[in-house]
Amino acid sequence: MGRSQILLEKMQVCHVTDTSSDLETLQVTFDFQPTRAAGLKRLEQFVARTGRHYARTRNYDFGKHRRNNVSGLSPWLRHRLVTEQEVLTRVLATHSPSMSEKFVQEVFWRTYFKGWLEQRPSVWVHYQRDLMRTLEDLDGDASLAARFKDAVCGNTGFPCFDHWARELVETGYLHNHARMWFASIWIFTLRLPWQLGADFFLRHLLDGDPASNTLSWRWVGGLHTRGKTYLARAENIAKYTEGRFQPKGLATHAQPLVEESEHPRIPIAFPQQHVGSPYLLLLTEDDLSGAGIMPVSPVAVVGVLATHGRSPNPIGKVAQDFACGAMKSALGQHTNILEARDNWCDALIEAARQAGVTTIATAHAPIGPVRSRLDRAEPQLKGAGITLARVLRPYDREAWPHTKTGFFGLKKKIPGILSNLSLIR
Repeated sequence: MGRSQILLEKMQVCHVTDTSSDLETLQVTFDFQPTRAAGLKRLEQFVARTGRHYARTRNYDFGKHRRNNVSGLSPWLRHRLVTEQEVLTRVLATHSPSMSEKFVQEVFWRTYFKGWLEQRPSVWVHYQRDLMRTLEDLDGDASLAARFKDAVCGNTGFPCFDHWARELVETGYLHNHARMWFASIWIFTLRLPWQLGADFFLRHLLDGDPASNTLSWRWVGGLHTRGKTYLARAENIAKYTEGRFQPKGLATHAQPLVEESEHPRIPIAFPQQHVGSPYLLLLTEDDLSGAGIMPVSPVAVVGVLATHGRSPNPIGKVAQDFACGAMKSALGQHTNILEARDNWCDALIEAARQAGVTTIATAHAPIGPVRSRLDRAEPQLKGAGITLARVLRPYDREAWPHTKTGFFGLKKKIPGILSNLSLIR
């Protein structure tokens, strides 16, 4: 085991007390229960605030006990215990498209990142490769290892950054604005490799998503939109934390990161959607509502987890627990979670044989750990006489073709997408 691995496993993160002032009467602390019912409950609690209130207050990080200004739906959306289409349906039944425009756009940012990475899978491959290289650098560079340890343990001396590092590990969640500030400070002030920061997030976030996380870090660093960076400014942090943090010593310039690799766009190859009966339904942590897009009921249902595939490093306990709990909740009476890590083939073949079927159907998995394992398993499944049917959601089929370049290309198409999905007239 390398020193970097030992370092990661031994890191202890201290708990902090949130001292934010009580400037708003409504106190909301997220209770991230990994069930569909909990996600729908949170949607109902927040849907009335997805109009002007959200547009006016969404950028404020009031602290973990005052989350009344954001929905907090991302952990349920990431695992599709609750789907984007369900959220949009409920919001647009409550507010007009113009009133809820900002909230609707935020839902589509997740869609944008997934569709964009789907067309440039080399970005994920290169990120994983470069992460391994930076982890090797930790073994040979004591100074880098020490600075990295201080960053993830919340001991940098920048109170806001240290608070967010500890909040992330403790809760599995950070406000979106805090994520941007954190990434910017990590890259431009602390001068740490962005891949290590992206890995830190992906290991601990309840909503840790390969596309949203990787591309957001690349955007901050100036790689996603070439040359365009995000610089965390002290006055901006002070304003949007209502003075809870007033940092000093932050970088005043953000030199864009560069990379030698090009990532040519590969047109989306929509998967075959035909699912013949009888079949075995496979649930993955990328889409735990997959039964809802199948044409007929399955003979049996199994689940398999790939949470460990987010990183070669230890995954945060809260993130692991949420993913596992979400899977158990989605399976319900079907309690069969397959024991498989990197090689899913043997477990899937055995599950299909026990169910007496030659077809396994699953919701299409976007680029990430689940997709990688399905891609590796499919040829062996075919060799065993088993068809793997990957079903793409109509929502993704409508939206992903519009994610070729920047977000604003998709933004212009949102009204048409909503109309085609019968969410607006």
